[in-house]
Amino acid sequence: MTTQDFTATLLVDQSPQEVFDAITNVRGWWSEEIEGNTSKLNDEFAYHFEDLHRSKLKLIEVIPNKKVVWLVQDNYFKFTEDKTEWTGTKVRFEISTEGGKTKLVFTHIGLTPEYECYEVCQEGWSNYILNSLHKLITTGKGHPNATGVPRTESEKVQRARSN
Repeated sequence: MTTQDFTATLLVDQSPQEVFDAITNVRGWWSEEIEGNTSKLNDEFAYHFEDLHRSKLKLIEVIPNKKVVWLVQDNYFKFTEDKTEWTGTKVRFEISTEGGKTKLVFTHIGLTPEYECYEVCQEGWSNYILNSLHKLITTGKGHPNATGVPRTESEKVQRARSN
């Protein structure tokens, strides 16, 4: 059976340690407004973008240089009928080596095409993982949301609709 969970994959020259360090530096690639700790088992942190999206996440599995898993404990979307769509889903980062490079497989377990937010969330995660996190890993500088600044086209559209 094939899974339909959203997945994105990176292959980089940097070491598994450098990839792990970048993943756990969530402020460096997702949002500068992250509140809480983001690197150790049982750490909890909060993400928010204006009044459009809020999440509370907990690190439920951390294997240095190999794996990080977040549990979405609470989620709110202003723009979906089910405001809590992500609640109970998991976000997994798996690190391995392949052909002398480091491979990162990102999977948002439970984020499937049946979700109302799927298209917007797919665009968002694609940007944050394939662009911002990739740049943080490869150059040391990601492109997270700055305070109050939308990063993706969908965030800009959702912001415009709410005004």
